[in-house]
Amino acid sequence: MQYVPVVDSSQRPLMPTTPMRAQRWIESGKATPFFRKGIFCIRLNVEPSNRLMQPVAVGIDPGSKREGYTVKSKAHTYLNQQFHAVDWVKDAEEASTNARRARRNRKTPYRKNRQNRKRGGIPPSTKARWQFKVRVVKVLASIFPVSHIGIEDIKATTKKGCKAWNTSFSPLEVGKQWCNWELEKIAPVTKFDGWENTYQTRQALGLKKSKKKLSNSFDAHCVDSWVLAYLLVGGDSGPDNTAVMECQPLRIHRRQLHVFNPGKNGYRRPYGGSMSQGLKRGGIVKHPKYGKCCLEVVKTFKSLASACTVLIQANA
Repeated sequence: MQYVPVVDSSQRPLMPTTPMRAQRWIESGKATPFFRKGIFCIRLNVEPSNRLMQPVAVGIDPGSKREGYTVKSKAHTYLNQQFHAVDWVKDAEEASTNARRARRNRKTPYRKNRQNRKRGGIPPSTKARWQFKVRVVKVLASIFPVSHIGIEDIKATTKKGCKAWNTSFSPLEVGKQWCNWELEKIAPVTKFDGWENTYQTRQALGLKKSKKKLSNSFDAHCVDSWVLAYLLVGGDSGPDNTAVMECQPLRIHRRQLHVFNPGKNGYRRPYGGSMSQGLKRGGIVKHPKYGKCCLEVVKTFKSLASACTVLIQANA
């Protein structure tokens, strides 16, 4: 059974409820329905009967292409989400660098070339991946009373005398530490080893993990995120809710001076900003053919259908 998140009139999360009870509250006027990042929730219009909270954990299973998230208490599994990882930043940064260097060979306004300097911090591609994990947990913590966070620890093995190998893995370790530090602001974080904790616990519970990493089934990634949450709050030896909500982060193209390919007479059409034909990119629109869509780029209002990306809905 899928449960419905509940918040009070001050947007503070309460314990989730059943769909039948949520329907009765909505019909009687005791609650108002709303959506938070595609998740159906209700907001109480009256004072709740009690504010007793059970321990609720969020399990995070990181991955290179897909990531699993599970919200679970000892008694129930409230939500399973599988996200497509943010893996386009590296290619976008490389394309931006090449375009900037090409502009310097043309009669195009460009910023003055800076001297070569060592860039500190986390690389953009690595930082985008870890930032996305923090954003997802913040959304979950806004509708669920999260008290624990469990994440599978990713370890980068260094090799003695191999500077190139160790240098490429250092951003991973730095990004992981930054993510854990940000998650600690939400709830206590517990790191689990992939072999000693996740694998052995999954085997002890009789759960199997699919080898099809790109599938949207529960046993692809959410089975590991469920095990991580189970290690924190306990409960039955198997999940009571295996429905998976598959989501994909929106990619909004911004801050581009012009399109890469020139048009007629070598003219390069401007491309940039957060508005397109008076509409804000990333906004949700209702299309008569495609339904609920996300607005990306609109050349003309007649091309609105081809310029919309259909949002990935939860599995039935």
